[in-house]
Amino acid sequence: MGSIAKKGLQQYLFQLQHHPLRTKAITAGVLSAISDIVAQKLSGIQKLQLRRLLLKVVFGFAYFGPFGHFLHILLDKLFKGKKDTKTVAKKVALEQLTSSPWNNFLFMVYYGLVVEARPWIHVKAKIKKDYPAVQYASWTFWPVVGWVNHQYVPLQFRVIFHSVIACCWYVFLPQILLLYVPWLLRTIFSCICRPLSLIAIIY
Repeated sequence: MGSIAKKGLQQYLFQLQHHPLRTKAITAGVLSAISDIVAQKLSGIQKLQLRRLLLKVVFGFAYFGPFGHFLHILLDKLFKGKKDTKTVAKKVALEQLTSSPWNNFLFMVYYGLVVEARPWIHVKAKIKKDYPAVQYASWTFWPVVGWVNHQYVPLQFRVIFHSVIACCWYVFLPQILLLYVPWLLRTIFSCICRPLSLIAIIY
């Protein structure tokens, strides 16, 4: 059993080295499948929703894997492969201010329009309601992952590392939103009302 796993790993690493784009796309698709199966089971869905599962696999294979592949190559070229603290901080900041908001927005659009087949007006309303909390939650978690990825993980494994973490992220994202949406609303309300109350006291 151990020798089979070892040979499988060797074959995977061979494919990753010689066919990196294809291997990363397939890996992202497979991890998307695992993520959605676990998420469906945890949410109490009795019968597996195959259409939803297939569409999430397509998104992982056709977008997340290839996007990550080219993103990390671009970042490495922009910063000339440097791994000092200052450069890693710049990489993480650039990634979090560009690809992170875009990926979260695109996934929510795809999930609403394609996976759930909702009209745009409903998808737009849901994005308007949930996107700030999704992005806030993302910014409290993914910068740490990005730092580890850029600092310690070799270039050819960065998309794989990111995909494995993303697999867990999308399983627990609904639970994260349940925690963050009320907290975020309370925080915003507090930030608005506190200055107003002080102004009212002064006057």
